[in-house]
Amino acid sequence: MRKHLSLCHSCLLNHGEETHPENATRLASIIQALSESPYQPFLDLSCARLATEEELCLVHDPVYVKHVLSLEGKNASIDHETLVSPGSIRAALVAAGIGIELVEQVLKGKIQNGFALVRPPGHHARPDGGMGFCIFNNIAIAAKKAFSKEIKRILILDWDVHHGNGTQDAFYDDERVLQIDLHQDNLFPSPSGLLRETGKGKGKGFTVNVPLPPSCNDADYVYIFENLVKPLARHYRPELILVSAGFDAHESDPLGFMNLTTAGYGRLTAEIKALAEELCQGKLVFFLEGGYNPYWLTKNVVECVGVLAQESVSITKDNLEPHSHGIGELIKEIYESRRST
Repeated sequence: MRKHLSLCHSCLLNHGEETHPENATRLASIIQALSESPYQPFLDLSCARLATEEELCLVHDPVYVKHVLSLEGKNASIDHETLVSPGSIRAALVAAGIGIELVEQVLKGKIQNGFALVRPPGHHARPDGGMGFCIFNNIAIAAKKAFSKEIKRILILDWDVHHGNGTQDAFYDDERVLQIDLHQDNLFPSPSGLLRETGKGKGKGFTVNVPLPPSCNDADYVYIFENLVKPLARHYRPELILVSAGFDAHESDPLGFMNLTTAGYGRLTAEIKALAEELCQGKLVFFLEGGYNPYWLTKNVVECVGVLAQESVSITKDNLEPHSHGIGELIKEIYESRRST
């Protein structure tokens, strides 16, 4: 079995405008850095797998899907932040398709883990419409596809600085997905990702929002992993773990106000990789979401790919205390809200 595979394609560079925060430079920089790194053998730039209309409709309303497909080759907009250029629709189809391809390869045992290096990102795309730079919800579509492969329980972890409202909407009443979303409180979209949003119907208790105060750092995120993410995952016992890997909680990012470092992202990747190896034979796929400082986005992605490509990970067992005020109380409040559901 191949340990790791990062998938990407040049058509993903043909979406959007260079003046937009979510521009092609972000991905071009990642491709170049990985191509010149020791991890080049793990990078495949040839995958142009298109998500089918049927696959898109696993998550999205058919009316919305048909509308988006009608924009092929045009300049248009989904909303005021989510622009469409002549190459955008093909890029969006390939972005969703690459995620499906990686999940299928993981489930077939061809690779242990993967990284979908894609744009446009996806976690804000709701079932009935795109928003926040996102056209189709790449991670939600891949998760829905995994259910057709006899997977019964999936953990979706979202550490983008913005709340993954679209992914939440896709699985809010679905107990087959445990969603844990770490995001800056009241950032985007607002109001969204509130503590009281815990799911409904059969999905009640399977949505876990962790709205964080600004300026949280590596110690805060590791503390949350140790005291919330790991215990919940171990209780749920997922058969597959998917990560909405946004890098806009980095200390350099212009669209967030957090203080994660590159080493911190490496540590979080090691933590979730070790958890996947413990719970689901290492079945793990990352999906690129945000991150709007191209230089540091590239550094962060290369760091994470390096961890994913390692044969084994070694995690320092430290007794970190949270840096930011109220993190311990927030975790207690989350557990209390779960006991009342």
